[in-house]
Amino acid sequence: MMKVYFNDSCNICRSEINLYKKEKVEEIDWIDITNNELAKKETNKDDKQLLRRLHVKDDGRVLEGAEAFLFVWKKIPKYRFLYKFFKLPIIFTIFNFVYEIIAFFLYLKNKKQLKS
Repeated sequence: MMKVYFNDSCNICRSEINLYKKEKVEEIDWIDITNNELAKKETNKDDKQLLRRLHVKDDGRVLEGAEAFLFVWKKIPKYRFLYKFFKLPIIFTIFNFVYEIIAFFLYLKNKKQLKS
């Protein structure tokens, strides 16, 4: 079972994840990171790290960011074409760069939910 850790209190994040959830892939467990101590324990990440990027735990490995998205897309038949395209080396480099920029701004927008 693959676990996907995402920020359900972020409107943009929730909207995208809800698209994936509609596909009802049984091998994916969707986990909201908001005030979730178990998510921190399972990923070995703190609140700030979990809020900063999407995380996936699969086969004991924790992946984050653009690489995590590749794993999600690979598991969902409807989105497998995204996996095949974005895993290409040059495309992945660009995707990773753009993801980090977007994720940074989403983090800034949502960091108020972090406990001081």
